[in-house]
Amino acid sequence: MITVTFTPNLQRHVASPPRELQANTVADALHQIFAKNPTLAGYILDDQHRLRKNIAVFIDGTMIQDRNTLSDSLQPSSDVQVLQALSGG
Repeated sequence: MITVTFTPNLQRHVASPPRELQANTVADALHQIFAKNPTLAGYILDDQHRLRKNIAVFIDGTMIQDRNTLSDSLQPSSDVQVLQALSGG
């Protein structure tokens, strides 16, 4: 099973517990999650359904390549991490 986790700073704003699921691409995985939690989609995707600029997604520790259509492939046991960039000074 693929595991998708969201950083605690995202969880502060919207419930986003870790999920285990089956998916072939990042888009498949996120769409399954958003179907059950549509509020989370607004924090992750912009109005064009692309990753927001302040969001990073990693598969097994490597940043995804396709931020527009999220077509990066997943392995059956991939670990997907969704992070929100933080700023401050």
